Amino acid sequence: MGAKTSKLSKDDLTSLKQSTYFDRREIQQWHKGFLRDCPNGFLKREDFVRIYKQFFPFGSPEDFANHLFDVFDKDNNGYIDFEEFITVLSVTSRGTLEEKLVWAFKLYDLNHDGFITFDEMLTIVNSVYKTMGSMVKLPEDEATPELRVKKIFQLMDKDEDGYITLNEFREGSKVDPSIIGALNLYDGLV
Repeated sequence: MGAKTSKLSKDDLTSLKQSTYFDRREIQQWHKGFLRDCPNGFLKREDFVRIYKQFFPFGSPEDFANHLFDVFDKDNNGYIDFEEFITVLSVTSRGTLEEKLVWAFKLYDLNHDGFITFDEMLTIVNSVYKTMGSMVKLPEDEATPELRVKKIFQLMDKDEDGYITLNEFREGSKVDPSIIGALNLYDGLV
């Protein structure tokens, strides 16, 4: 699929229909819009950040947009093609809770080693806070990124080894509905 700028082939459409929660018509509409915004068939990092900034004029979304770009760019080739774009959009907008949890885990796991460290989570939470700017009033125990991350680690890092595994992330999300609420926050950010 990559940098094709023409219509999607029948095989591409069939494949995307099977691998996403979109129907044929929706995929074609998204593809048409993607090509309108990205006539060369791919989205470079600087363009992704520029577009993302338009949606958050009261904050500083650059850091978060860069982290998101890394999750979108699954093959790590420096750009997002339509398949990568529509796959993430499918998961974040229509995916199951499990799929959204796995996606969020990948967002926090910056070095992709299967564990989230305090510093990795702090990096993402800090970038989310900067994205929101002063537009959102947070509870006192989450007033800073550090407080939020401490709270999450107390909840999720059950064995207190300094890492959150995917299983701990899943279990912690079941215990604390605010974690699920945070996943809904990503719906607006993605």
